[in-house]
Amino acid sequence: MKKVWITLAAASVLLPGAALAGTAADMQALADKNGCFSCHGMQSKLVGPGFAEVAAKYKGDSQAAERLAKKIREGGKGVWGPVPMPPHGNLGEGDAKKLAEWVLNVG
Repeated sequence: MKKVWITLAAASVLLPGAALAGTAADMQALADKNGCFSCHGMQSKLVGPGFAEVAAKYKGDSQAAERLAKKIREGGKGVWGPVPMPPHGNLGEGDAKKLAEWVLNVG
């Protein structure tokens, strides 16, 4: 019985990381398909902030994923400078939320 608990405990620690690692390429492909890399770098600013900068700014904010997903779909302006981010309304709410969560975990 003790062996089962140890196995379950190990799986609970390893599986979230494995799931995230398994989707990183998919999220990068989704970001590329939707033109995100035209304005954002992974680590540094291009036209808009780098994803790592976004992650750092919103670290610890439990509502950030929802707000960023909305901003991805509707566009935004003024938070990172004078150049507005165009809306990506063709991106579904689920995909926008996944992208927001992915960006918030870039580091």
